[in-house]
Amino acid sequence: MNVLMSGARGLIGTALIPELEAGGHRVNRLTRTPRSEGDIRWDPEAGEIEGDLAGFDAVVHLAGESIAEGRWTMEKKRRILESRKKGTHLLAERVAGLQEPPSVMVSASAIGYYGDRGNELLTEESEPGTMFLSEVCQEWEAAAQPARKAGVRVVHPRFGIVLTTEGGALGTTLPIFKLGGGGRIGTGRQYWSWVSLDDVVGAIVHAINTDTLSGPVNVVAPDPRTNAEYTKVLGRVLGRPTFLAVPASAARVAIGGMADELLLASARVEPAKLEETGYEYGHPELEGALRHLLER
Repeated sequence: MNVLMSGARGLIGTALIPELEAGGHRVNRLTRTPRSEGDIRWDPEAGEIEGDLAGFDAVVHLAGESIAEGRWTMEKKRRILESRKKGTHLLAERVAGLQEPPSVMVSASAIGYYGDRGNELLTEESEPGTMFLSEVCQEWEAAAQPARKAGVRVVHPRFGIVLTTEGGALGTTLPIFKLGGGGRIGTGRQYWSWVSLDDVVGAIVHAINTDTLSGPVNVVAPDPRTNAEYTKVLGRVLGRPTFLAVPASAARVAIGGMADELLLASARVEPAKLEETGYEYGHPELEGALRHLLER
């Protein structure tokens, strides 16, 4: 299978490419800065793709302005939204215009779609939330409509909190927890629906290969935990205390408005479609996932 991938040098893309290549697939990168033969240059802001997209069996679209880097100024929020809308729409239009389009387009999204929902159990059928990231995810997914209309099977993996030591919620806070300075954030009652990076990769491969899978797909483990529970388990795995709670007000001072949406919002998300289509998790439980990452 020939696969075209945007965001190939990001956290997920760098883990996904070796898995696809190990399965005998060929991956070409769609990138602003081509570095190797087979790379295709694009500039989503300018609406340009410099190359022929014919001959690909699948497209994996992961590119977009980083959500977690930098404070959410009005300009930053504009870039977060526009990078996803413009890039997705541009790629979907080019795919739709091909004489023989790929059979599947996996176009990223996130559980930010659901907003702050307390203890409500959320599936792919649940209504969107009302927060900034809820709006971003709705427009992000809608931007792939040209490909859908052309008959391409479009899958939107709504990623939860991705656990990896290379970055994200775990990687960036790990040094603090190792020193015994970790603790819950705010009340700790907010649900953090997490997923291991290995299962993110596995879910994307599953989405490519499963013809019955389309639309939004919650890519989370079947073991959602509150922030307080996550903190306790992480402390146990590390053998460190986790008594130093971070007040919600301090989180807001430290990182601004993104604290309410990335750290304090509660999303108790169920991976209904993955389970219905027989996806087998490598790390279905939080403690096992953390021990796999931290004790090897």
